[in-house]
Amino acid sequence: MWMWIPLQAQVTLRNASFEGDPRDATVPVGWFPCEAGTTPDILSGNGKVWSVRVEPAEGETYVGLITREDGTFESIGQRLSAPLQPKECYQFTIQLAHSPTYATFNGPLKLRIWGGSSKCARDQLLLETPFISETEWQTFELDVVPKRPLHYILLEAHYREGKFSYRGNILIDAFSPIVKCSRAARLD
Repeated sequence: MWMWIPLQAQVTLRNASFEGDPRDATVPVGWFPCEAGTTPDILSGNGKVWSVRVEPAEGETYVGLITREDGTFESIGQRLSAPLQPKECYQFTIQLAHSPTYATFNGPLKLRIWGGSSKCARDQLLLETPFISETEWQTFELDVVPKRPLHYILLEAHYREGKFSYRGNILIDAFSPIVKCSRAARLD
């Protein structure tokens, strides 16, 4: 069934497909680093950057985030084109994969997506995926009801709580526009 959604109901991201010249230690245009030591990589799947050979899900490139054995991790964020409003239901999709060869950062990771009221804030956890170990792109769909206005989005490579940490990677592509849900919001 086809459903019309007015353009003003869409919240968009700049460079949601993480396009750019493939290279290491480069934040994609439109995004900013949100954790000390964040040096994401723009990857194309040809193996020239960190030996990663996973083809893009959409477009020519995607972004890779890593974690390190010293407990550090990478995260990137950006300001939304319009804030997500409390008590409204929003929906979006994102594609995720894993590279078994990413220099020595080869362990599977989770992705956390946070909403925030300010740059790099972690005010509301919107999504925490299971560990991503598949080299084929997986689509994750999310419905979210903000508890407060959210002006920013943050994508964070994650392993698990505690002192355990290791070298891992997660590949991210094709972040869809954020649209209002076609169903009524569940108010908890």
